[in-house]
Amino acid sequence: MTRNFAMAAAVAVAALLGWSAYYIWASRSSDAFATCRQGQVAGGDIGGPFTLIDPTGREVTDAEVLSKPSLVYFGFTFCPDVCPLDLARNTEAVDILEERGFDVTPVFISIDPKRDTPQVMADYARNMHPRLFALTGSDDQVKAASQAYKTYFKAQDAEDDFYLVDHTTMTYLMLPGSGFAEFFTRDVMADKMAETVACFLTAD
Repeated sequence: MTRNFAMAAAVAVAALLGWSAYYIWASRSSDAFATCRQGQVAGGDIGGPFTLIDPTGREVTDAEVLSKPSLVYFGFTFCPDVCPLDLARNTEAVDILEERGFDVTPVFISIDPKRDTPQVMADYARNMHPRLFALTGSDDQVKAASQAYKTYFKAQDAEDDFYLVDHTTMTYLMLPGSGFAEFFTRDVMADKMAETVACFLTAD
């Protein structure tokens, strides 16, 4: 009796392992970008419709902004170190990709609309990179965009305008037609980011 139970249990475990292996194989085989992914998130509910304001004061939608492969980053212009370094990395990756024949847009969405007016964003983008698409908006517009990308931000308490804003520091690769493809943490260097993005852009 015990032996039969053990054999049945072994068969059940083998079946479970076989099904799990098949499920993983099937999931990967149906994902055209499987070999490119660095993170654990394969697509998913990240990104979505937004309406924001460009440096000229014009309202723009996600369809206009993300018409090309894009690297999307949420931050603020008064950020003393993290945001400038991350955006410099992103734009360096864009330059590397351009040298390889890929047209990728660096996008910067402010999570500090109180200080980041369209004019401030225009000046910041001009100093950072000629192709940086810098966006701000009303409190509600910025909140909606942040929620679409599952990002976090919170202004620190302060009695003046010299406050900092805690925020998510991920960069998101968005592809026309398929949406969110990959995220990059702060420790990914520009050349590695460019290599990964190029993989997505050449995958069948």
